[in-house]
Amino acid sequence: MELKEIITNTFKELILPELGRIKEENKEIKNRRLDDVNIHLADQSRRINETNKRIDETNKRLDRLYEVIVRRNEHVRLEECYSVRV
Repeated sequence: MELKEIITNTFKELILPELGRIKEENKEIKNRRLDDVNIHLADQSRRINETNKRIDETNKRLDRLYEVIVRRNEHVRLEECYSVRV
């Protein structure tokens, strides 16, 4: 029994505290990883929002260009109609 108690006490004194430290370090590493992933996702979200804004500005320009082209086309048609009547 004495040897068993010595081994048990040694285990409790040496190994268990070390396991506790390892578990704490593991938690810290996981938390850092989660923080890094969250930072990365926030950055990606910001970039996507910036890209969407640029796309929206480009779409507005294309819409305006379409309006101008349609007006020119309508103008040409009116000129053609007018010239045919005259």
